[in-house]
Amino acid sequence: MTNNMNRPPIGRRALLAGAGTLGVAAALPTAAAQADPATRRGQPRAYPANWPDPEPYGLADTRPDLWPRDDNSFVLPLELRPRDKERGVVWMRDTYVNCFVVGGRPLYVATGTTRALGLDAAAPWNDGVFVWVSRSLRGPWRLADTTRIRPGAAQGKVWSPEFAGENRPGRTVVAPWQQYWHDDEFGKRGNVWAPEVHYVRGRWYIVACMGDHSRKVGSFLLVSEGGVAGPYRLAKGNLAKPFGESFIGGPSFIEPGAYHHIDGSIYAEGRDAWLVLHNDLYAKFRPDMEDIVPTTDLPKFQQSPYSPEPYLEGAYVFKHGGKYYLLHAAWNRSSVAPDGSTRYAYDPPGTGRTQYQYDAVVAVADRVEGPYSRRWTAGVGAGHNNFFADHAGGLWATFFRNPVAGYWSHPSRIADATVPGVVRMEWTGPEGNRLYVRRGQNQPADG
Repeated sequence: MTNNMNRPPIGRRALLAGAGTLGVAAALPTAAAQADPATRRGQPRAYPANWPDPEPYGLADTRPDLWPRDDNSFVLPLELRPRDKERGVVWMRDTYVNCFVVGGRPLYVATGTTRALGLDAAAPWNDGVFVWVSRSLRGPWRLADTTRIRPGAAQGKVWSPEFAGENRPGRTVVAPWQQYWHDDEFGKRGNVWAPEVHYVRGRWYIVACMGDHSRKVGSFLLVSEGGVAGPYRLAKGNLAKPFGESFIGGPSFIEPGAYHHIDGSIYAEGRDAWLVLHNDLYAKFRPDMEDIVPTTDLPKFQQSPYSPEPYLEGAYVFKHGGKYYLLHAAWNRSSVAPDGSTRYAYDPPGTGRTQYQYDAVVAVADRVEGPYSRRWTAGVGAGHNNFFADHAGGLWATFFRNPVAGYWSHPSRIADATVPGVVRMEWTGPEGNRLYVRRGQNQPADG
């Protein structure tokens, strides 16, 4: 993809002409449609069915077909760092994977929240953002080559609070609010969460979030002065603070005035790009991508909220089939229904409610700002993810298996949690307009 992170390539002629994939989406079929013999012959294509939604709105669909399984998913064989050797797989939360076309060839990138050597979580500090690259989704996956940028430093580490010493007049790599600090309660503090790599109008960007243990908590943008490996510098709009204004939020140990909007993502289409933030917020970037357009209040996506609406995380926008899909991560909590059965729902925390799975819930719209449809469960246990298209137009989602609570926190499963996983997705066609984890063969008809 030449200027957008959310679409498969559309053919060599369009790429050579410099067309952005979304700029010609209305005129050309997707790569998946081009590859479908039935579509080429003008025959109707059989699409998977939409599933009836659990009622009332807000109940979760927990059917096994919506889980990442051995038949529809796998863990990426990312190159191991020294810290990963004992475990045999990279420890990762908030897994992000995407496919771009660069120089006429597909380039896959992977990143996510990782932990520092000797820690069992990505807090109270971690050591930065690592990036892996591959020419195929199946690999081999190699750490991005950073040897010419920082000889002798950890391979693949493209940004870290450790790089504060690289700041120069007119070029900031790490702002003061992103640097490590210490206190009596936690000791060393400062962590970076949920990085995403994007390729917008021929330039590489990383959007990420300084986590709860940082001086200021919130989303920021890094701009590459080279390739996908960097070197990266901080966008001018983040020299003093994260994007957006501060507000009351987060754990009690966050200092007053330090909490901003988290889980930043980017959606780009043609010459425009947007910052996507947690829950329901977004903002348009300036044309130079150095900051968001000033506004008194950040605009909100027009959504169909649950009642009551829980806290949502990991917002992401993906375009497919001419529609916009808004992803969120939501805790599916179990409780006892009035008839004694188990109730699964996207409820806020409450008495008798137990965290069960960290799900991906999705809604669809005709415009990026909405209004969006009612949400549906797209993947059980696949929350805080992104959707992407591979170089042939196949649809995928990421997952990591949240070990904080619920199903993947059980001692028998914890070793298989926090992984860089990908799962195949299926589209229910231009009439259904839903994306699900690829389900089994025996699917019920529309309800």
